[in-house]
Amino acid sequence: MNFKKNLNRHIQQNKQDTEVKLHTNAFLAEEQLFASLSANMAGLTNAEAETRQDEFGKNTITTTKKNTPLYRLQEAVVNPFNIILLLIACITFFTDVIYSSKPDYLTVIIILSLVILSSLVAFVQSRSSDAAAEKLSKMISNKADVRRDGEWCGIIMDEVVPGDIIRLSAGDMLPADVRFLTTKDTFIAQAALTGESNPVEKFSEIPANLNAVLTDLQNIGFMGSNIISGSATAIVLATGNNTYFGSMAKSLSGDRAKTSFERGVDSVSHLLIRMMLVMIPIVFLINGLIKKDWGSALIFSISIAVGLTPEMLPVVMTSALAKGAVSMSKHKVIVRTLGAIQTFGEMDVLCTDKTGTLTEDKIVLEKYMDLHGKDDARILRHAYLNSAFQTGLKNLIDLAVIKRAKQKGLQTMLDAYTLVDEIPFDFSRRRMSVVLADKSGKRQLITKGAVEEIISICSFVEINGNILPMDEKSRRIALATYEKYNADGLRMIAVAQKNEVSDGSVFSVLDEWDMVLIGFIGFLDPPKESAKAAIAALREHGVRTVVLTGDSEGVAIKVCGKVGVATSRVLTGRDIENMDDNALLDAVKDCDLFAKLSP
Repeated sequence: MNFKKNLNRHIQQNKQDTEVKLHTNAFLAEEQLFASLSANMAGLTNAEAETRQDEFGKNTITTTKKNTPLYRLQEAVVNPFNIILLLIACITFFTDVIYSSKPDYLTVIIILSLVILSSLVAFVQSRSSDAAAEKLSKMISNKADVRRDGEWCGIIMDEVVPGDIIRLSAGDMLPADVRFLTTKDTFIAQAALTGESNPVEKFSEIPANLNAVLTDLQNIGFMGSNIISGSATAIVLATGNNTYFGSMAKSLSGDRAKTSFERGVDSVSHLLIRMMLVMIPIVFLINGLIKKDWGSALIFSISIAVGLTPEMLPVVMTSALAKGAVSMSKHKVIVRTLGAIQTFGEMDVLCTDKTGTLTEDKIVLEKYMDLHGKDDARILRHAYLNSAFQTGLKNLIDLAVIKRAKQKGLQTMLDAYTLVDEIPFDFSRRRMSVVLADKSGKRQLITKGAVEEIISICSFVEINGNILPMDEKSRRIALATYEKYNADGLRMIAVAQKNEVSDGSVFSVLDEWDMVLIGFIGFLDPPKESAKAAIAALREHGVRTVVLTGDSEGVAIKVCGKVGVATSRVLTGRDIENMDDNALLDAVKDCDLFAKLSP
């Protein structure tokens, strides 16, 4: 079965146009972008927005999946067992009522009552689950801040249209696919699309790499992502099914595959039908030939069919599954398909995401170390001073540093310093600095940022408490430590400082030179406390856990090792692309970790 090729072809067919349009819009000059969308910074008028909504439709993801009460009722009634029972009820009606000298409705009534009862239990349970899920969705805020007729106003996300200018801040969800026009320390979480655990910083500048992967484009945001920190303004490029998320949802939607439980019911039903098709003619012929009463023979053969059918089975099955659904609801689990209860019970492989499922989906300062990788509290103190005294919007890195410093009781050290000036972060430098003065007036410049950028401004290194000129050997030591922990999945930031600072009150990028590289701080999205115990419990019950993530191999191995998932073999998205179907089928049998997977 060519399942991988068929799936990839089906998905790519739906996503290709969307990806091309988004990629093109990422590289347009701002004037061209506005022209292509017939928009401007003042936003659309209400009349234009109404026209566009008529053209593009509501900003919602629609799929081919049905969820109407009528469809749910049809699902509850139409199943093989019920069809057999209804067929038997019809035949019994003819034999016991129409063609009988003494009409007897009892058997027909009993059979129909059993069908109605089992169908009602299934229907009521599914409607109850749908209502609970809908209630949960209504609890989520779905407003967007857009510019209409030159004024900012809040509208529901469904009414956002292409060309709208939107304003975003920390906590907001992106209502559509957008291109950022202005950004300020803007970090977004797009783990739902990419599996990347670390927030991604976004900028308004056009990317330098024309061949960049769509999800790596720094000026594009996707529906379903959310702003972790900072603020931004953006223009809406696509809404609803035309978004990147919408194209995937549409391509992956369709008829739900039958569960093993449903396949089992079908199998038993087909067996009963085949038995009846064989038994009824044989019994009819034998009885008719022996007794010479073909009418009685027909009734007797139909009675055999009724006797072969377990009339109570649909009611028993539905009631048992409904009881399971009620039990799970007490543990805050909504069961929308009753058959899933049995599937869950017979599960032997559980495929799970990493970010937000096995991990906390937040950044925590994991390590603070010198250039040899040894823990050093001085590195934490310097990073804390830098993060605490910078006056801009504190990003997730700063917040994680401050939180760890407070856990170590370092708050009081802030009283010993005053801020002289700061050199804010920018994308080209990828670092930020503060100039501090202590009570005696002694000054210190502390810088933290991307490792390569920090090393480029350092002329000295601090090793074992000694400040030495940075030579090739010390550079190799620093880079080796960085690469080691980066490969282990930590997001590494370098910290540098210098004491020879001028007496001025205004400082600039030109002052970031002859720095002393003192160490690194490393961040990680930590595993949930409950994850390891849950995976161990699954293993005890014979369930194998397989992790599928878009995150890097190093990060995935680090987390999986902590929660008890085997990491002896790891496959990446690139590895899978180079496999044929047979090789992939063999690989999934003994590989428990798949990393760097694309959406």
